[in-house]
Amino acid sequence: MSGTPSSWVVEHAAFIGKGGRVLDLACGSGRHAIWLAGQGYMVDAVDRDPEAIAGLQGIANINAGIADLETGNWPATDQRYDGIIVSRYLFRPLLEVLSQMLNPGGVLIYETFMVGNERYGRPSNPDYLLRPDELKLVYTPLLEVRAFEQGKVEKPVPAVMQRICAVKSHHPQ
Repeated sequence: MSGTPSSWVVEHAAFIGKGGRVLDLACGSGRHAIWLAGQGYMVDAVDRDPEAIAGLQGIANINAGIADLETGNWPATDQRYDGIIVSRYLFRPLLEVLSQMLNPGGVLIYETFMVGNERYGRPSNPDYLLRPDELKLVYTPLLEVRAFEQGKVEKPVPAVMQRICAVKSHHPQ
């Protein structure tokens, strides 16, 4: 499981323009960054744990960076992305910021745990669990929602997840 990209990410990455710049936020050991780089995307892989991303150094098409995403010092640049991937990470103050970091036509692919997951293990703290429809409520005014789902999943392990794929309009609102 640890090295296999999420089926949600794989399915929706096709919406990201070929060869585009993608941010893998809170990338951990980089399962999505490695897969995306292998698909020809230019990937900025960011995590706060230097040990987790150490294995990404020197991989073609990956720029691995260490940053604490929760300090207020991030994002440190005005870089815009054709795609942003977030998997199994939640820091609510960044939710709207992510939509601003997308280029027009850019794709946000986000999945993380939601309320109900506490029955299956970590995370169980409500601060790290999305509320029902939360991603849809946050992103519907900001992006064009292409796909949304929530509820219990069985693979790779039983969990309660919420997932969204949304695109930034080419036309300013």
